[in-house]
Amino acid sequence: MGVNLRELTIRHEIELENLKGKKIAIDAFNVLFQFLAIIRQRDGQPLVDSKGNVTSHLSGLFYRTINLIEAGIIPCFVFDGRAPVEKAATQEAREVVREGARAKFAEALEKGELEEARKYSQQTSRLTREMVTEAKELLSAMGLPWVQAMAEGEAQAAWMANKGDVWAVASQDYDSLLFAAPRLIRNLTISGNKKDQSIELIDLSETLNFLQIDVAGLVNIALLIGTDYNPGGVQGIGPKTAIKIVREGKFEEYKSKIPNYQRLKDLFLRHLVSRDYELDWKEPDAAKIKEIMCKRHEFSEERIDAGLKRIQAKPEKQKGLGEFF
Repeated sequence: MGVNLRELTIRHEIELENLKGKKIAIDAFNVLFQFLAIIRQRDGQPLVDSKGNVTSHLSGLFYRTINLIEAGIIPCFVFDGRAPVEKAATQEAREVVREGARAKFAEALEKGELEEARKYSQQTSRLTREMVTEAKELLSAMGLPWVQAMAEGEAQAAWMANKGDVWAVASQDYDSLLFAAPRLIRNLTISGNKKDQSIELIDLSETLNFLQIDVAGLVNIALLIGTDYNPGGVQGIGPKTAIKIVREGKFEEYKSKIPNYQRLKDLFLRHLVSRDYELDWKEPDAAKIKEIMCKRHEFSEERIDAGLKRIQAKPEKQKGLGEFF
């Protein structure tokens, strides 16, 4: 989930067409969890094939990525590597939440309370190693590049954006800004009719200028509030108080309240990244896609064919982002 910097950022509502021709690094774990959470049956059960294999993530990865390609977006995906040990407490807490949600989900199903069951089901998702491997296989078959990060995928994607290999990072988490991603796009793969699902663009420089701080200052604010590396932050300090502390130069008074401060700061500002990757977009391999989706997991061949036609169609010219920046 990461740190909640929503009320400190300047967000611009945009449309898919505004991103035409832009290379976007997508936080793969982030979107796969989204797909597992929201692409479900009416009672909250995930989509599965006849063997009981979960297929929600493959459905989302194929069809929703096609929406991006059709809009003229040039996507690549970045997968998490080994998480820093400092994230262990957060990961354990998330698993506790998942276990509690699974119990409530089962109870709601037994009572026939489908709406309640679906609500809890979205908190139960688990991304397995097999799911990740097959997601990579599907992306390769679609002709889309993916990058294996050494540690945090968001850090890797942010580095790629700063290098100029991609234009922006797409993730639901604001942590990308702490890794100095120059642009963050939220709701890219889940955008719908709801206001809170509108696609948002956050320009890091614009936000930092507005807050009158630098990236290091933003990291200090996050550590005061609490991040995945120090859940809870400093007791009693929220976003408004944190920005005031940093702006007024009083952070040194609170630094001692953040255990392992320098190590945590370095996790954001001196993050571990891979420089050995290639971004090569290719034509989709229709036969391989059908082998994965239709033969293995029983997706409709007719629907997969329709999706392939959409990938291969050339998008019409659309307006760019010049009007925003």
